[in-house]
Amino acid sequence: MSAFPLTSIRDASSMQRVGKSFSEFLDRYRSRLTQLFESRTTADRLNLNRGLPPFAMNLVREVDPLSVYIPTEYGGRGNNISECLSILEATGYESLPLCLTIGINGGLFLQPLGKYGNESIKRPIFEQFTRNKKMGGLMITEPDHGSDALSMQTAYTATGNDSYHIEGTKHWAGLTGWADYWLLTARARATDGNLRRDIDFFVCDVNAPGQHIEVEEVYRNLGLRMIPYGRNKIDVEVPGVARLEPKSTGIKLMLDLLHRSRLQFPGMGMGFLRRMLDEAVEHCRERFVGGSPLFDYDQVRARLARLQASVTACAAMCLHSSEHAGVDEDLANEGLKANAMKTVVTDLMHEASQSLQQLLGAKGYKEDNIAGRSTNDSRPFQIFEGSNDILYQQISESVLKSMRKMKENNLYQYLKQDDSTTRAADYFRDVLSFDVDWALPQRKLVELGKALGRIMSMEMTIEMGERGYQADLIANALESFRTEVNGIMETYRTGGLTAVIEDYRDSSGWLQFVESATVRTVG
Repeated sequence: MSAFPLTSIRDASSMQRVGKSFSEFLDRYRSRLTQLFESRTTADRLNLNRGLPPFAMNLVREVDPLSVYIPTEYGGRGNNISECLSILEATGYESLPLCLTIGINGGLFLQPLGKYGNESIKRPIFEQFTRNKKMGGLMITEPDHGSDALSMQTAYTATGNDSYHIEGTKHWAGLTGWADYWLLTARARATDGNLRRDIDFFVCDVNAPGQHIEVEEVYRNLGLRMIPYGRNKIDVEVPGVARLEPKSTGIKLMLDLLHRSRLQFPGMGMGFLRRMLDEAVEHCRERFVGGSPLFDYDQVRARLARLQASVTACAAMCLHSSEHAGVDEDLANEGLKANAMKTVVTDLMHEASQSLQQLLGAKGYKEDNIAGRSTNDSRPFQIFEGSNDILYQQISESVLKSMRKMKENNLYQYLKQDDSTTRAADYFRDVLSFDVDWALPQRKLVELGKALGRIMSMEMTIEMGERGYQADLIANALESFRTEVNGIMETYRTGGLTAVIEDYRDSSGWLQFVESATVRTVG
């Protein structure tokens, strides 16, 4: 019972692209992570304390893991997605917060800068990352506009000296107060004072005159304590060249950016899930109950098999993203697959942490235990970059829209002819052979989206199996997901629409219904 590293599942052409030099680079990085986290006391302190000590960040950055996100012409390793995912996997195995720190810098700053940044600013910024170990992040979310990002109120106006003045408030941006560079999102203010619909991105150098961002509050986030979050006051003036240059609209730039980021979530999930599996297997072999190791109990083995299935499915997603999420690809219209990957892998991550905590019992409830810590650290992944409930709804809406366009009412028939589900659909011929209701309530859209996301994950798993991945692991993953999808679809078909009773306080106290004979007066 073992999990496979990402490097073991790449096809020959992908391995040739990465080459031996990357293997050496990755080995050196893993050794550095092991050196940093090998002491349980040090690992607990790094993951539980607020922020990351300078010595720890310096130790990591000496190997320069962010170089994988920088094009070769600017001194980086070339921004190969396989390398990016491998770095995330290696980091996530040791520390999910540190992994997210790498992901924020790479996926939310360096990649969009490399693709859309003005040539005059890219080289000096990339050099700051490679030489001086700077950091960058992305600010989209506002206190009154979280998921409703298109209604953001941060505004910009052009000044008379070829620059832009940006004003607004942003919060929950990872690396608040730490990052040296930010991608700021804002809407243009028209002459009538109204904000235009499109969104623009600007590079802000917080160390440059007039570009300082004031941190008004630092949040005490429940998990991911290593990463600072907070509320930021934006009142900066950036040069004209700091504005990113979209191929068409700013909204499509944002979609391309976010979809590519979501398609790289499996990299973060891969290392984390392997760690949950390894910790669970080790504990269950060493812990004896009733004279037998936990490993021998059927319910325990069911949990371990589910953990193993999650690792396999995540590996399949990594393989798929390696070949379809390149920076040269326009992913603005790839929301369906991006949303499916993000939702499914983050659900698997949180489920895995809770399963490990259950297996460890009271031990897993300690704050300094990896199980309890991982439960808190993995939970926000289901929320940021799109709440999973919303993304599941969008998955269903996307599929239903495509079905209408094709004039296909039967869900199975549609999925059977779609490239992202064609083989996996055969596992659910009976379950999915029905005509969809075009006017589904939101809760049904969410349930259907959960099922569709897992069916797409199964398709990727089947593809990986055909390339030679260990057959029994593939079969185990497919069976695990088949059972889960069947359960979701049963709820979808038979679940009633319960209502919220707004005046629920009236006559809802239980004590008034106790038979009088059983109530005694004390005194």
